[in-house]
Amino acid sequence: MTADRARFVERGEAARRLTVPVSFAQQRLWLIDQLEPGNPFYNLPQAIRLSGNLNVAALRQSLDELVSRHESLRTTFDRVGGEPVQVIADHGRAGFREVDLTSAGAKGREAALQAALLEEVRSPFDLDRGPLLRAALFRLEEREHLLALTMHHIVGDGWSLGVLYRELGSLYDAFSRGEEPALPPLPIQYADYAVWQRKSLEGDALERQLSYWKRQLEGAPAILSLAPDRPRPAVQKFRGARESRRFPGDLTRALRRLAGEERVTLFMALLSAFAALLSRYTGQEDIVVGSPIAGRSRAELEGLIGFFANTLVLRTDVSGDPTFRELLGRVRRVALESYANQDVPFERLVEELQPKRSLASHPLFQIVLVLQNAPRTPLKLQGLTLAPFDVHSATTKFDLALSLAEDEGGLAGALEYDTDLFEAATARRLLAHFQRLLEAAVSDPDRRISALPWMTDEESRALVSQWTSGRVRHPPQSCVHEMFEGQAERAPGAVAVQFAGERLSYGELNRRANQLAAFLRGRGVGPEVSVGVCLDRSLELVVAILGVLKAGGAYVPLDPDYPADRLSFLTEDSGVEIVLTQKHLESRFTGGAALVCLDTDWPEIAKESGENVPSGATPASLLYVIYTSGSTGRPKGVLVTHHNVVRLLQATEPWFGFGESDVWTLFHSSAFDFSVWELWGALAYGGRLVVVPYLVSRSPGEFYELLSREKVTVLNQTPSAFRELIQAEESRGASLPLELRLVIFGGEALEVSSLRPWFARHGDRSPQLVNMYGITETTVHVTYRPLKAEDLLSAGSRIGRPIPDLRVYLLDRHLQPVPIGVRGEMYVGGGGVARGYLNRPDLTRECFLPDPFAGDPEARVYKTGDLARQLPDGDLEFLGRGDQQVKIRGFRIELGEI
Repeated sequence: MTADRARFVERGEAARRLTVPVSFAQQRLWLIDQLEPGNPFYNLPQAIRLSGNLNVAALRQSLDELVSRHESLRTTFDRVGGEPVQVIADHGRAGFREVDLTSAGAKGREAALQAALLEEVRSPFDLDRGPLLRAALFRLEEREHLLALTMHHIVGDGWSLGVLYRELGSLYDAFSRGEEPALPPLPIQYADYAVWQRKSLEGDALERQLSYWKRQLEGAPAILSLAPDRPRPAVQKFRGARESRRFPGDLTRALRRLAGEERVTLFMALLSAFAALLSRYTGQEDIVVGSPIAGRSRAELEGLIGFFANTLVLRTDVSGDPTFRELLGRVRRVALESYANQDVPFERLVEELQPKRSLASHPLFQIVLVLQNAPRTPLKLQGLTLAPFDVHSATTKFDLALSLAEDEGGLAGALEYDTDLFEAATARRLLAHFQRLLEAAVSDPDRRISALPWMTDEESRALVSQWTSGRVRHPPQSCVHEMFEGQAERAPGAVAVQFAGERLSYGELNRRANQLAAFLRGRGVGPEVSVGVCLDRSLELVVAILGVLKAGGAYVPLDPDYPADRLSFLTEDSGVEIVLTQKHLESRFTGGAALVCLDTDWPEIAKESGENVPSGATPASLLYVIYTSGSTGRPKGVLVTHHNVVRLLQATEPWFGFGESDVWTLFHSSAFDFSVWELWGALAYGGRLVVVPYLVSRSPGEFYELLSREKVTVLNQTPSAFRELIQAEESRGASLPLELRLVIFGGEALEVSSLRPWFARHGDRSPQLVNMYGITETTVHVTYRPLKAEDLLSAGSRIGRPIPDLRVYLLDRHLQPVPIGVRGEMYVGGGGVARGYLNRPDLTRECFLPDPFAGDPEARVYKTGDLARQLPDGDLEFLGRGDQQVKIRGFRIELGEI
């Protein structure tokens, strides 16, 4: 007996006379079972089809002998002093039952087998009573059987299955011949190992290994941001499914050759590719995955059935866009260091690191990579032809677990996924992308990770074609104010705008705006000349904006609530020489711009002609300059043309059917471009515009009353404002009904779950709720998505599809297209792309780029900084800001800003 074996046995036998402690791994599974008794998450199922004359008695006897031979298979668990202990029975038998399916008939037999097999492998184990190994023998025909073996993970692991197969075959052959089996005695039992493990993980050796893991995992991301198909449940349900894929033999051989050249193992090469793929999927450069390791570092343990496997936390640095060859070196170093410190049980590591725990996900990692290289002798039973039968318990312990096994034909892969998070199609795409990236890596290992193709050429072409084809162009034909003038000519007596009991008809509004336009023309305002507009919400605000446009100029909205220093900056930066304002706001301006107070100066303005005058503006002329907040630096003035806005109205009108019967609200500040949509959606199509007083806009109850009183039909709201309106409707809806036909969301990301109370009361009945994503630099709206109650089941914020004349590309940080389901940065092209930033040529060149896919050298795209992904049905899902900003039209609020 070796010294190591003597220590095992001495410690084990001494302890067994009292109580046998559980191993660290067993303790974790026991605790999970205490939380959810009888769960099937840790069932290890195997199924084999048996053809030939089966000796059922010999099979049963062989299984019983296995239980007698391995203490782990006749172990149950009890609690002593609040702690779990192993209870090892002197004798035991395997759970064994026979199920006759021959009467099901040829057609129904497979369905009956699948149902019975799933029930068998999902049936819970009782850790207190056992047995923890059971066999179900399904009789299909006289010479056809299926054997299902299910073991609880607390008494076995993947290596154990190989031991079980090898010994079961030997025992069956002996018992079938009526002979005594000749298996060599086991040197130790699992209980000996458990005692040894508990005593050996003490002192300096343990501290050295723990110190390594603390350093290695310091600052590691708590979760890998792999965008799921559905919202992550608050409590993980462990429901799973599996997709399989076979990787070609020539790819496997090429990968082995490269691994040999770089002095890495096949597993290290696979981990490198997997980390590269996950980095491309998530945009993260710090990739943490789990990987099991056999944990049988001593010869005495190799022939035992028991739970020895440990899990290593492998952290891969993908920063700096390394070549694949460089990444292999990084992974090799991390893997070898991890192997050298593998004795620390994962359970102990979690205790020491104390990561933030969540019932929604696995601690430290959520994705697993497994290369099955444990010795797995295929089961051989005398006189029988055996074939493996695919079986899955429909459970999973992780978000994703990729298992690979090498055989004569190459690599067989199976991706197990959490069905509460992912669809089967997502799993299939990930496997296909993994294969494509592997092929590219072995073909050119000196290529940078970002440049490794991961989509097939066909997939890439189809994606770009989908982005670019079928886009409808709206050639510039008119200016915005000309659309209004057409409505004024057709229905001059219709109410155009109202505020606080005052009204202006289309004819009156047109006349007053013409008088202001003539006044401004006399002071040098014309095409490409900007005029500041700083007015309280009022009829005069609409007159001012329309008058500037009729003069041919562009307006620069200046919110009177802005701080004085911001107003000074905006007037100076925009270069406006005239500001339209009111007498009580004069003191806000100290610069050199001429102030025209519409309240006190109107008698002079009213002397001008009320007839339309040629503005000189064209569709390409500047319409407005709206500034971003500048909260992360200098504010930027966005240059938007008449064409940008006219094509927005023309492209969306067929969806919404705007017309003369519509009543709109001007709810938002004119300094936010949501107001552009409100203003011209009403006035360009003959609708009535209700200017909302500032204090009313800040009181959901009063605003609700206004909506009801004025019979508003088209409402534009940020989701947060609408949430408050929902509450107001709960208390006022019965006595003050609304006549809305459209509620259009924009300005911030929509959490569909916030609409649950609304859908609970209204269902999918009118009004139609529409989610629209947009940004100032691409003219208000980019995408369109009608909402239904069923969207409450969706993950994230669906923003739908691009407006017909826009293109949205999803690209990675290296401007490469990302496939369906993968997050990328949004780049917007088409007729909505603004000219650029005022007086900021460098920033314009940085953010407004040549369109790489349009085939037009003049076409440009805007780099939004927003993240999204394309869903299989073609919709886009908004995933937030790439730089952790919360972006609102015309204004950005940075996280942490006060």
